[in-house]
Amino acid sequence: MALLEEDVPITNVITTDPTKAKALENDVRAKILDMLTDREMTIEEIHTELERRHEEKAETTVRHHVNVLKDAGMVELARLEEAGGGTWKYYKSNTRVFSYDLPDDADERLTGARTQLRDELRTVIDALLEEHGDEIESVAKEMKPCEYCKAQHYEEFIIRELLNRTLTDVSEDADLDTLFE
Repeated sequence: MALLEEDVPITNVITTDPTKAKALENDVRAKILDMLTDREMTIEEIHTELERRHEEKAETTVRHHVNVLKDAGMVELARLEEAGGGTWKYYKSNTRVFSYDLPDDADERLTGARTQLRDELRTVIDALLEEHGDEIESVAKEMKPCEYCKAQHYEEFIIRELLNRTLTDVSEDADLDTLFE
């Protein structure tokens, strides 16, 4: 006889590739991404800002963290500047990480919005599959298996990535925060 039997639904899905997941294993890298979201910075400037945030790291360690993020495709070299016989490299993040906790009653308060969005999103996904299903299946066939997953959900991953990347495009076109001002 079971002492507890509970149906546990999936309530969170995280989509990322293994290289990005590994890059985010270190909280200093998440801080660096956050710093580089707003402005371009050199390794020295990142080092100084980390110290201001009470992260005492050697400059070589900071360089290593930036290189890991760069190799994961989350940070790019934004510009080079000649200075005093050398070259300054300025880095910028192309990735935004949201790491918040919703208030305890957020699900209850947002039920109406979630229901509306779910219904409208179903319509959008149906239309997307009708129009681009062959392309999605073609991309899915070329994907490598997830090293953590027994069941491979390639098409679902692609749809989630399309939604996420499109939402990012919309955010870049018009800063979503400005809609609430």
